[in-house]
Parts: sequence; structure tokens; C-alpha cells
Amino acid sequence: MIRKHSISLHGHRTSFSLEEEFFTELKAMAEQRGLPLAGLIAEIDDGREESDNLSSALRLAVLRQLKRERGEKR
Repeated sequence: MIRKHSISLHGHRTSFSLEEEFFTELKAMAEQRGLPLAGLIAEIDDGREESDNLSSALRLAVLRQLKRERGEKR
């Protein structure tokens, strides 16, 4: 199920929608890196193209992390 989340990034409120599984992995990523969840999301937000959707960028970040953990190059 997709759930909407709200967060403050760079002094303004924004929202994103993620499936619970992606949100759980995103929280685990933040914990592994010793970052607050908002800090990790801000990093991902700063690295995405302006035309990219934040929710999609978060999903792709989770996917890349899981692939790295499995040792996949692509």
C-alpha cells in the first residue's frame, strides 16, 4: 500500500508517496549511514534532476542501495 509522508526539506514542507516496503528500506539506509531520515532524503533530493519526482528518486535510491549490497553493477 502506498502511503503519503510529509517532511521539511531546506526549510519548506514537501510530501512524497512510497510503498511501505520502500519506506522501511529508506529508514534502514538512513540508520546504516548514521543520518536522520530527513538528512538522507535531503541528500537524495539534492542529487536528483529538477524534473524528477521525489518519490521516484527515493525508490531508485533504495533500489541502487539494495543492488550494491548484492554486489550488482547495474
